[in-house]
Parts: sequence; C-alpha cells; structure tokens
Amino acid sequence: MTVRRDGPVMRLRHLRQQGSLKALFPRSGGEALEMVTLNTAGGLTSGDRMSLEATAEAEARLLLTTQAAERAYRAAGDPPARVEARLGAGEGARIDWLPQETILFDGARLDRRLSVDLAPGATALLVEPLIFGRLARGEQVRSGRLRDRWEVRRDGRLLFADVLRIEEDMAATLDRPGVAAGGRAMASLLFAGDAAGGHLAAVRALLPGSGGASLIEDGLLFVRMVAPDGFALRSVLVPIILRLTGAALPKVWKL
Repeated sequence: MTVRRDGPVMRLRHLRQQGSLKALFPRSGGEALEMVTLNTAGGLTSGDRMSLEATAEAEARLLLTTQAAERAYRAAGDPPARVEARLGAGEGARIDWLPQETILFDGARLDRRLSVDLAPGATALLVEPLIFGRLARGEQVRSGRLRDRWEVRRDGRLLFADVLRIEEDMAATLDRPGVAAGGRAMASLLFAGDAAGGHLAAVRALLPGSGGASLIEDGLLFVRMVAPDGFALRSVLVPIILRLTGAALPKVWKL
C-alpha cells in the first residue's frame, strides 16, 4: 500500500491485498492515516507466510497497527511461520509501526523480518512487543524458536540492524539473568528522527530497572525492556509510545 498527502489529508494512492491478511482503515480523527491489519486465519503456525509492504510518500504520515495480538501456535515442525514487513517513508514523511503483542505458545516456530527504508528527513517509530505464554491462563512456553531481524536504512545507508534469536529450550534461555531473568514479556523500540535525542532522558525515566535506552547516534534512539508478563510490559510501553508519538494510541489498543 502507498499513502500520499493531499493538503492536510492523508489518502490512499494504492492498496492491494490477498489471502488472510486484511487491511482496515478506521476514521481515527488524527493527523496520520491509520491502517489496522487483521489476520483472518486466527494465528500463525508452521508453513504460514505473511508479508506486508507499506510506504508513506513525501510529507505523508502513516500509522500501522494490528486489530488484536497476533498468536504463534505450536508448529508441527519445519518450516516455521514466516512474517515479513517492508516499510518506507519519503522525504519529510513519518511512519509508525505499532503492532500489538505477538503471543508465542509452547512449541511455536516463528521467523520475522522488518525492513525499513527512510528518505532524508523522514521519521519512524518501530515497536515490537512479545509475550512468551499467557501466564494468567497458566500457559508456559518451554521450547520453540523465535528469530527476529530488523534492518533500518536512511538514503541507502544502514542505520540499524538487530537480530534476536531464542531457540530450543526457550524457558531456560529466558530464565538466564543476562537475558530476561525469568521475565516472560519483552519489547524492542526504535525511534529514528531528528527529535530522538530530546526524548532520551524522559524515556529512561519511564523505564523499569529491567529496561534500557540508548542514543546510538544522533537521531537514533533504541529501547529494549523485559517484564514479568504482558500486563506489566504494556503498563511501561504505553507511556513511552505516547511520549514518542505525541498522540493518542489507536483505539484497538484500548479494546
């Protein structure tokens, strides 16, 4: 899909969709065009393939989120479920990638890739929350596979790359003090834009001791945090998102 600016209004220039991944466009009343994706298949398991490509043209603003938390269910074996998102923002544009949590069930196998291309003067906010089993329902994730890769470029230059891999005995890995110290929820957040440095102190003040924020370079703020469960994670993550967007969260986050 492609979004363009028409005076004060954001409009769709192009949209194509097929399969179980659908796009909805609620009237948000905000400055950005809001797109909500919905996986009508109800979740992901071995062999599933999902991809999304979205571009905000020059001076446009696009916010992407999900209708609900995505679920990665027990896989029968290889191949894993694969999810790829490719985002772009033209000169002076802004794109916010704000999916709700991805919940991994015991035995899930998920490979994800997020690729972002920014033009000079473009801004991006990227957030990915993860939950390893819903503890309130007594769910435990013991084994599985998660491979999560991010690549962000500006004007063709690689700005940021991150690879997160948790495999096989996931419970033992998450219990390690240097990984999650027993936490079963985590989030990664990247803010790329001229205002990044001005947010660093405020974001650090919002983080618990199990989170950290760094200004990797001028205009590039990265945050990673760990929490005991999804509720605790969201209670920290939401104020940070509100700080970095300066706007209300999409309504689907509140349902």
